[in-house]
Amino acid sequence: MNRPLANEYAASYQHYFDLVPEDDYLSLLRQNSIETVKYFERIPGDKLDYRYADGKWTIKEVLMHIIDTERVFSYRGLAAARGDASTPHYRMDEELYAKNVDVTHRPLQSLISEFAAVRTSTEQLYENLTDAQSLLWCNIVTHPMTARAIGYFMVGHIRHHLRIIEERYL
Repeated sequence: MNRPLANEYAASYQHYFDLVPEDDYLSLLRQNSIETVKYFERIPGDKLDYRYADGKWTIKEVLMHIIDTERVFSYRGLAAARGDASTPHYRMDEELYAKNVDVTHRPLQSLISEFAAVRTSTEQLYENLTDAQSLLWCNIVTHPMTARAIGYFMVGHIRHHLRIIEERYL
């Protein structure tokens, strides 16, 4: 699956795509999965509930956000790949999602396992897309995207959050 062109996603998403190196997409996706699990496994336990400022998420909440976003965008990738360009998909309100989940008592390994399960599903979806399917569009109301743009976004989105964790939490 080729890298998406800039017209296949909103310009405001460019910073996510800039974080994804040139390489075979499936290799990038699998490597990103491994790196993400290893990254979270290395975080010291005393940092998991740390907030770098009032109103900011904890590291466990960031991981839950990554999981929720992966689920939402994987479904959007499926909708695109199956040719469903008419069903409208509205903006994911990440603050609403975060407000309605409590990870304070969940062990980190539980969140990591959930991420791995969700990501495995994404990997299986993208392993079986044809090039033609990767070019089909999802009707995200604010910014339609192709299936391949959605796939690349998911890698860049995680890399974005790992960078923030590194810079602001650790």
